Amino acid sequence: MVLIETAFAVSLGMVVYTFIGYPLIIWIVAKFRPRLVRRADFEPDVAIVIVAHNEMQNIEGKLETCLAQDYPKERIRVLVASDGSNDDTNEIVTTYVNLGVQLLAFDQRRGKAACLNDAIESCSEEIIVLTDVRQRLDKDAVRSLVRNFSDPTIGAASGTLEFKTDGTTGFGRGVDAYWRYELFIRRQESCVHSTVGVTGALYALRRRCFRKIPNDTILDDVVIPMNAVVDGYRAVLDEHAFAYDTPSQSRGQEQARKIRTAAGNYQLLASHRSFLHPRKNPILLQFVSHKILRLFAPFCLAGLLLTNILIISYSPLYFWFLVAQAVGYASAFIGLVWPRADRFRVVTVARAFLLLNWFAALGLVEFLRNRATHVWR
Repeated sequence: MVLIETAFAVSLGMVVYTFIGYPLIIWIVAKFRPRLVRRADFEPDVAIVIVAHNEMQNIEGKLETCLAQDYPKERIRVLVASDGSNDDTNEIVTTYVNLGVQLLAFDQRRGKAACLNDAIESCSEEIIVLTDVRQRLDKDAVRSLVRNFSDPTIGAASGTLEFKTDGTTGFGRGVDAYWRYELFIRRQESCVHSTVGVTGALYALRRRCFRKIPNDTILDDVVIPMNAVVDGYRAVLDEHAFAYDTPSQSRGQEQARKIRTAAGNYQLLASHRSFLHPRKNPILLQFVSHKILRLFAPFCLAGLLLTNILIISYSPLYFWFLVAQAVGYASAFIGLVWPRADRFRVVTVARAFLLLNWFAALGLVEFLRNRATHVWR
């Protein structure tokens, strides 16, 4: 039984460290040993790069927010890389050519990473701003991001994704709560050294920091800034550069996103060994704690429950700990089967936590069986 108790302790320690201990530690370090960014007015040439596939419903609104940026018009260019679109996306983009928008159309669909490689390689601008189609940009987003690069130590700067939660479902509020937790961690990481990845909805990169990424890359918003970090630069969070979106309103929407993200994290383990090299990666502890340990969290949660059941009679402490687990899982289950329970915050958070860990476990299955995960649908 000593072995089972040890397994219980290890599982508990892993879960507590991953979701509570690491955020607390990184917050303490950021509070007492912050590294500031020397932001200043800076107006280099900028290219806004957007990869799109069959986005006729969103592309016009996206281009409008890009063209409305408070930045010198002669120093900004918008480049849309169309990844095998066969709807009216390309036709809509061409109507904006006279306004400084360029279309880079590919006949064959290859995935976002391949399009990014070709699009960025074609850019000569000093700063590249990458943004997804769906999210709208604040008019000061580009200017705010660019100010970070007046500091020569900065290689990448992440914008801040802000969810509009008015009228969202209980599930959407749970996703928003998780995102605010994630944003808290990234804020501390940025103060200490660098964020582990950036917000794919909006981030900027110093052009000379770009290294071509494998065409099957799933998480370009982790690989691209991490390459810059490995090369000696910092990747920071800018809390004044906003992109706006709404959280996933259903389990299906969020499931697809999180499974793909988890599969991408497994891909990082398999394909980017330099990120795990202590001499190459200056933020190795952050990378492992933030990205890698979360992959093991679902299995640790399962091990925690199983071992707790096996040793319940050993101590009243084990009994009450099992009761606490049962309450947590019951709250999540109630949230799944009874939508009206969404008005209770404990139910909303418990359900989101359980589902997001379940999706992380499914990410392993996705990574092993689907070699086309990088082609987002």
